[in-house]
Amino acid sequence: MSVVDFVIIGSGIAGASAAAALAPRASLAVLERESAHGYHTTGRSAALFSPLYGPAPFRALSVASRDFLTAPPADFAGHAILTPRGVLNIATQTQRPRIEALAAAAARLGVAHALVDQAACLEMCPALRADHVVAGLWEPGAMDIDVEGLHQGYLRQARRAGADIRLDAEVTALAREAGAWRVTLASGETLQAGAVINASGAWGDVTAELAGVAPLGLTPLKRTAFIIEAPEGADIGAWPAIIDADEGFDFKPEAGRLLVSPADETPSVPHDAWPEDLVIAECVERMNLAADIPVQRILRSWAGLRTFAPDRHPVIGYDRDAPGFLWLVGQGGYGVQSSEASGRAAAALALGEAFPADLLALGLTAEEISPARFRV
Repeated sequence: MSVVDFVIIGSGIAGASAAAALAPRASLAVLERESAHGYHTTGRSAALFSPLYGPAPFRALSVASRDFLTAPPADFAGHAILTPRGVLNIATQTQRPRIEALAAAAARLGVAHALVDQAACLEMCPALRADHVVAGLWEPGAMDIDVEGLHQGYLRQARRAGADIRLDAEVTALAREAGAWRVTLASGETLQAGAVINASGAWGDVTAELAGVAPLGLTPLKRTAFIIEAPEGADIGAWPAIIDADEGFDFKPEAGRLLVSPADETPSVPHDAWPEDLVIAECVERMNLAADIPVQRILRSWAGLRTFAPDRHPVIGYDRDAPGFLWLVGQGGYGVQSSEASGRAAAALALGEAFPADLLALGLTAEEISPARFRV
């Protein structure tokens, strides 16, 4: 039986970033039930780095991740993780308060931004309709993220530091025995760990129940994406990512085409998600109210699961009622851009160290993301 300090269940972006932060200081095994890392969510993400995206705790985690993502170690990926894109949040007259509130949040976080008028919006993306868009919030520092490069970089860091990372390693039983966790795999193999880190995404509550730990009430929400041709004759290379102020849709250039999402949030059970034609059709209709982008056909479509805690904030920390059981779940759609700081926070809490000072300076505390907020 293998004996390690930590077992991390799940090798998506959450588990991988935590493994990279923990492996230099502790022995650990990362157990992934699928045959590929990040199969359900991370591997289906077309993420942007936009610190203004998401609730306040994710904004802090994203800002704290920026330096690493901008300049990772030379041996991390061999190429840039972030590439320039910029984000333009567009608004109708009735949506103006939304982008004004976003501008105020940007000012608090020190994120470069500008409230821009209709003319500037149409110059940045000529496909936008003047009878719909009246203003926007421009975030010039937003970037495209190489999600695969980032994810694999974390896994390489963890392996180099000695982590045992396994695929096709489904956990079938978790039991607390003599101050340690006994972890049983579908193969029949067992491991012993001082602590278990639950980074199993949409299956987070399922993993908890397997360990006899009360669930948090996590909700997997399905998010759809699809690829279409760019408008004929349009030079889309310099277009920013466009996000509707109410998050009714978004689109951005992707390898000479447009990647579009309805920003849907369909409650789901943990499963291998698939796209629905009606959701795509409704998105095309909403997008065409704001932009003149003819859609002749859908070139490719897919869906993934974004999992949220009841308050839509991340959950990182030990369960007060289950010794040695640490939650690392609820990343929603913000887990990639906030991953480096989330991994560091998880490692610090797992080891009983002080919460990262840069996160405290940004106004985020360990208590705000602790699972204790759900235990009455």
